[in-house]
Amino acid sequence: MTEIEQLQEIIDASERIAFFGGAGVSTESGLKDFRSADGLYREKYKYPPEYMLSHECFVRHTADFYEYYREKLLCEGILPNAAHYKLAELERAGKLVGVVTQNIDGLHQAAGSKAVYELHGSVLRNYCTNCGAFYNDGFIKTHAPVPYCEKCGGVIKPDVVLYGEQLDDETVRGAVRCIRVADTLIIAGTSLTVYPAAGLIDYFSGKNLVVINRDPVYASNALFICGKVGETLGKIVVR
Repeated sequence: MTEIEQLQEIIDASERIAFFGGAGVSTESGLKDFRSADGLYREKYKYPPEYMLSHECFVRHTADFYEYYREKLLCEGILPNAAHYKLAELERAGKLVGVVTQNIDGLHQAAGSKAVYELHGSVLRNYCTNCGAFYNDGFIKTHAPVPYCEKCGGVIKPDVVLYGEQLDDETVRGAVRCIRVADTLIIAGTSLTVYPAAGLIDYFSGKNLVVINRDPVYASNALFICGKVGETLGKIVVR
């Protein structure tokens, strides 16, 4: 039996699937990941990428932060791929209880998924640090170098968890509930090295653990499929 056939058999037998995804879920849509050989963290910039995406950089070098943020994280014309659409299909069929994602691109919702727990926030949401007024990503793109609130003049911040910031408690609680109730957990497109997000998989106590990734990822008692996430999930039939 091939790995895809094993995955199909697992999905057919599952009633409550949870999906935990990282940057590799969106690379087939044209977005770069962070830690691969050609990822964002390998590129040279004014400051190290981890600093460019830190709370300290946002506060102390706001214009530099936004220059990097616009160039690297706000990508126009990016559409969901087969992985996003297959997960939405599984949810509509009543087999998927939720998507827990480290991504901030909003592609799961664009594909039709409803139960999405965005651990690191979303580039689609931005708020004034002074009055809390909401702004979309289009406003951020067109108001350089630093976007200021049109209501009070405060600096606008993306609703994205930067280095040095805590994950949102409510989002984490939802993600934990999703993983806890699952009989199958599919982990995909992540090296499982980013904490505390990666630690959430410890809450899984179900029957089937599946890992899909281009590079080997250690997870005990898991079905490991080496490959692209969209290419792999695209072969699954929802029934």
